[in-house]
Amino acid sequence: MAFIGEAALSAFFEALFAKFLSSEFEFIADKRVRKEIEKWKLTLKNIRAVLADAEWKQVRSGAVKMWLADLKDLAYDLDDILDEFATEALGRKLVKEHQASTSMVPQGRPTGLHPSSIMFNYKMMSKIKEITRRLEGLATQKSNLQLTEISVGRSMTMPRRPRSTSLVNETYVHGRNKEKQEILDLVLSNDGGDGGVTVIPIVGMGGIGKTTLAQLVYNDDRIKDHFDLTSWVCVSEEFDIVKITKAILQSVTSEPCDEKEFNLLQVKLKEKLSRKKFLLVLDDVWNENYSAWLELRPPFDAGVPGSKIIVTTRTSNVSSIMRTTADYLLQYLSNEDSLSVLARHALEREDFIEHPDLKEIGLEIVKMCGGLPLATITIAGLLRTRVNHDAWKAILESDIWNLPEEKSNIVPALLLSYYSLSSQLKQCFAYCSLFPKDYEFSEEETVQLWMAEGFLNRPNTERRIEDLGRECFEELVSRSFFQASGKAQSLFAMHDLINDLAQSVAGETYFKRKRNEGIENPSRTRHSSYVIGDYDGIKKFETFFEAKSLRTFLPFDTKMRMQYDECFLSNNVLDDLLPRLKCLRVLSLKRYHNSEIPDFIGILKHLRYLDFSYTGIRSLPDSLCTLYNLETLLLKFCEKLEKLPSKIGILKNLCSLDINGAVSIKEMPSGIGELKNLRALSGFIISHGDGLNIREMQNLSNLKGQLCISELHNVDEAEYVHDAKLSSKSGLNNLELKWSKDLNEDLRKKEVETEVLKLLQPHKDIKELAIKHYAGILLPIWIGDPSFEKLRSLKFEDCRNCALLPAVGKLPYLKDLYIKGMSSVISVGKEFYGDNCPNVFPLLETLHFDDMPEWEEWEPCEVVEEGRKFSCLQKLFIKNCPKLVRTLPDSLPSLEKIVIRNCQNW
Repeated sequence: MAFIGEAALSAFFEALFAKFLSSEFEFIADKRVRKEIEKWKLTLKNIRAVLADAEWKQVRSGAVKMWLADLKDLAYDLDDILDEFATEALGRKLVKEHQASTSMVPQGRPTGLHPSSIMFNYKMMSKIKEITRRLEGLATQKSNLQLTEISVGRSMTMPRRPRSTSLVNETYVHGRNKEKQEILDLVLSNDGGDGGVTVIPIVGMGGIGKTTLAQLVYNDDRIKDHFDLTSWVCVSEEFDIVKITKAILQSVTSEPCDEKEFNLLQVKLKEKLSRKKFLLVLDDVWNENYSAWLELRPPFDAGVPGSKIIVTTRTSNVSSIMRTTADYLLQYLSNEDSLSVLARHALEREDFIEHPDLKEIGLEIVKMCGGLPLATITIAGLLRTRVNHDAWKAILESDIWNLPEEKSNIVPALLLSYYSLSSQLKQCFAYCSLFPKDYEFSEEETVQLWMAEGFLNRPNTERRIEDLGRECFEELVSRSFFQASGKAQSLFAMHDLINDLAQSVAGETYFKRKRNEGIENPSRTRHSSYVIGDYDGIKKFETFFEAKSLRTFLPFDTKMRMQYDECFLSNNVLDDLLPRLKCLRVLSLKRYHNSEIPDFIGILKHLRYLDFSYTGIRSLPDSLCTLYNLETLLLKFCEKLEKLPSKIGILKNLCSLDINGAVSIKEMPSGIGELKNLRALSGFIISHGDGLNIREMQNLSNLKGQLCISELHNVDEAEYVHDAKLSSKSGLNNLELKWSKDLNEDLRKKEVETEVLKLLQPHKDIKELAIKHYAGILLPIWIGDPSFEKLRSLKFEDCRNCALLPAVGKLPYLKDLYIKGMSSVISVGKEFYGDNCPNVFPLLETLHFDDMPEWEEWEPCEVVEEGRKFSCLQKLFIKNCPKLVRTLPDSLPSLEKIVIRNCQNW
């Protein structure tokens, strides 16, 4: 298929050139190595210049396609060598720094004159010469293939979707009556919008029926009666404001126009639209340039209020610069409506009454089309001449779903969106071909994987690599490649056809194991994934032994196993296979209940991502601390893991450490504070003894997202907490502070805990705060400080010695308040609302009281004149408060739900 995989080669080349500029080579490479690398740079520069031409010519030339495949294979091997040099230099540098920090040896800097550097260079020379030989061969082939440089600004000719017209045959459209009426309601409304014209965006992925819906609305009889002028223009990829203006002008006048000067065209169009109510459809818009839209728009403002513009687009980025109303997100067709589409296009009937034997199999076919009308129509075109059960079954079970481009409109419809991506985004999207169908993934997980694979290059910028990854992810969401999961708020999924597209463009570099398949071309395969079974033996991975350059070993659980469901990986895989895969960047053993990680892990020097979550491991080998490139270490719910490696501080590139649910870990290792690049840390456990290790948080200034600081009862001196500098960590948005819930009350140091919490004040940007099992007598004043303007959620749990609630009524944007287990509270009143507060809990939506056995009275809230109280409260829960006398705030105008349970005096 055209442009498979190799379309992302230019992004790979950018990453290679960035590595050439790395200072690590100065530390370790000798003159011979540097000379060879200079030759590589020159040759690759010449090859890069013809990449765009080669990617286009591969459609028609098998020789060019093979050349690109060989080039991609070489690029991976070259990248591995560069990474070996960088890793060797980094390792030596980090060891020196670590030794210096522990006063073991004077601090120094590795140089190429070091004996170990000489030996390393000697070992690498054979690999380097082999790369040089292959590179020279490809350069020679480049000349023979007559590849030419494509000048900047010239774009490759991509397959385009057919240009649309305003006409539609409604008898072939099914399942859009509701959507048509909703758009008609918007179009026929009297809303004048911004500047007299309302822009209504219809947004959805390619092939979902945006144009068809716009055609249905445009041709409705009510449109002709409502508007003075109507115009339909298919814009497509190139947003040429001169051509678009001319096209609109010709459409409204029904006359040809030879004018080429933009100003005159705009003036003429303005004259035609002046004092007219018009409807304009701009179909298939891709433009994301706000300035271009501003230049096109002035004539439209000449129309009278009530004029409308319908825009169809695949991305919300486009709609965001044009719209005056919210996006209309077009959804997939139901299976029932898709079946009607199939019947109409395959049988020329509304249903299957005349062919009942085809209905069931037809339903299976439309399920595979995934609710995309374009896909269903395309398949129907193949079924029209085969109106019998055996033929339809054969098609259902055949390879028709992987039809080549020239025989199917499905792939071009989706590929058009893919072609519009940057080279970097193509690379990121192709990687997601490893995800199983229906797999739900998070932004964080995906970005961590992209980071590990080296896809997120950031030349000439100080932006954090995770921020670039989030931008890439959000762009793919905007373009409908990813869509929000209906099951979980923070998860995403790929439509089945999008997943198929990812596999199509990924090529043989990627291998997603299905059933009993093996890797077809191990020497070229770099990334692999598979679905885990209850027991995965060595036979499952037989062909993996030949894939010695594999970078990704990624199992997925598609059965949604519970936490304690046990799966096992054969020790032969751990001991014999994985040590051979020395190019691995990503290694996951997630959900395998094997209890040990072999010491071999230390030889996988390229590793950036390790996931041992939900495993039965009891310890981590010391050799893990020689993985100097490691960026992500996931240990979620490793309930038997008792400690982290003692030398973890040497892993200076570690960005993410997740120990959530690893309940047997009792303290953080010494040196954790040396991980200055750590941005995601799920938990920090205060050590036994004096709790001094909380000071190590001082240097973790880059922490972001969620953090739980636990075992705070181990802090003996409150001044230690001050050194943690929690108030300076502006990236944290979710903070949980936990003491012990099991420690004997007589052993608690209440005064110390009170001072500790006072000093644990977070940054003002905190969004969620929870305080649990605190034994102090008072809650600090800072908790109710109105300057915490971003605080949305607040939770107090088992703060059993606090008789008074803090003045959180003054928090201006608090939405959720949860109070449980505050067994010393007798009365709730002024101390809770805050003194002289004009608006008490102005935005609070949910208030939850639970397990407060001594609470007797809820005093009324008095506010100053014209002040408000609980004005937004929607849900109120009061549970297990046996002494509370029946009483509620006297005004709850927004209350929708109230639950009173186990309150005997109510």
